Amino acid sequence: MGRMFIDDEMLETANRILASGQWIKGPESKAFGTEWAAYCGALSGTPCSNGSVALIAALHSLNVGHSDEVIVPSHTYIASATCISLVGAIPVFVEIEEDYYTLDKAAVEAAITPRTKAIIAVHLYGQPIDAEVFAIAKKHGIPIIEDSAQAHGASLNGQRVGSLGDIATFSFFPSKNMAVGGDGGAILTNREDLVQRVSTFIDHGRLDKYRNDVLGTNFRLSEIQCGVGRIQLKHLDGWVTRRNEIATIYSAAFAALEHVKIPKIRDGAVHAWHQYVVRVADRESFCAHLDSMNISTGIHYPIPCHLQPVYADHPQGVRGSLELTEAVCDDIVSIPVMPLLTDDEVQRVVDAVLSWTP
Repeated sequence: MGRMFIDDEMLETANRILASGQWIKGPESKAFGTEWAAYCGALSGTPCSNGSVALIAALHSLNVGHSDEVIVPSHTYIASATCISLVGAIPVFVEIEEDYYTLDKAAVEAAITPRTKAIIAVHLYGQPIDAEVFAIAKKHGIPIIEDSAQAHGASLNGQRVGSLGDIATFSFFPSKNMAVGGDGGAILTNREDLVQRVSTFIDHGRLDKYRNDVLGTNFRLSEIQCGVGRIQLKHLDGWVTRRNEIATIYSAAFAALEHVKIPKIRDGAVHAWHQYVVRVADRESFCAHLDSMNISTGIHYPIPCHLQPVYADHPQGVRGSLELTEAVCDDIVSIPVMPLLTDDEVQRVVDAVLSWTP
């Protein structure tokens, strides 16, 4: 499902930074934040230690706290929800679109209450969310956090993910579309009033070394990882193009299969294809068949957030509260779409899927 990209420039950069002795808060982190923001079309960028703390920092920067409500899809990685709980707020889980697996605009509108303080819009699998969600949020005066952990290089109507909402978060975990040689993340802001709040919060709430103006903590990213990220960024467009090439091959090959439902691309979107997700009625049989042909599969994600044990006491923590989300989680399967797949390997995946019968 994944394969690490490492080149000589990355190794040379890591050695250079190690030899410099400046391992944190140096020129690499400043440059990486600036370059990543410019790539996405955002106002400002701040590297941080991982995508999960990026979400916590984003909520903190929007003054989300005790008893506030935050709308979030249940079909996502658990960090999209637990970040809300960790700042003392309440996750309000909503349904997804059947075709695109992202926030359903009608469900978002219906979930808004006077206590709604933010919306976490997850560009799941690399699919940008419906632009109408941004319009709904604007109408109600509610800020949107783009959870873009899986959407590096995606765009909607010519505008890159990360520049669509008030604030955006990214993960550079090794399996993501772009990495930094370990855990890593970034927070992008598109509002002037959030720029300093974000950068201050991830560095102990300080503007000077020993003066701490606001509550904050250490969510910084190392210089080595920022240097590696800058090099990976040079390759991102090519990787997104290759992911789209592979996805196009899969969709064409599987289009006529009645027992395999292929993913769709939203009109006006460039999909980043972090995952290529199909739906099958007999997932166990499908995965076993591909495994027998030495092809990996994944399930992203088998348990919706509202049914995770951590939310057993949540009002929505019972099966049947989000029927579409639950149905999707029961039959989704991810097949390899990483950009380092060779043409022969792509054909092997195609042949394996075509030869499966439920």
